[in-house]
Amino acid sequence: MAVPYGTRFSASFDQVFPQGALMVGEVAPDMEYLSAEDRGRGKQAKQRVDERTGKRQWKVVVTDPSAEKERDASVTVTILADVQPVPPQSVQVMPGVEVRPVSFEGLTVEPRVMGDKFKYQGFTIRATGIASPQVGGAPKRSGEKPAQGEQKAA
Repeated sequence: MAVPYGTRFSASFDQVFPQGALMVGEVAPDMEYLSAEDRGRGKQAKQRVDERTGKRQWKVVVTDPSAEKERDASVTVTILADVQPVPPQSVQVMPGVEVRPVSFEGLTVEPRVMGDKFKYQGFTIRATGIASPQVGGAPKRSGEKPAQGEQKAA
């Protein structure tokens, strides 16, 4: 089976981030690289545009608590959107320390070879949106029996 280079696979948020994700920093435009020579000539960097969707690219760095290796604990997610996405509000966990739990919509992963000297399998992660994560389980439908040890609502 041949899978063409650049194939993007759809994935759910729970598959990619089973323990959730915490946003670090802010949403920033993904800018094209400019060499020192080009900067010296007065060229301006442009924001990257996704070749498949035509949407602007925005970068978000998140911490992945489920990462098994240290190098995988910090992940950059590229958000494809026409306007800069607005992340959810941060949550104060103790005085002076705030975290911003996030979830991503429309996730895709693209396998790639990463690393300079030592190569390893990595992924480019893209999303179409950023949102506040769902807290708690899925709502019960009427007529469902409560799970063992769970009380039925009155």
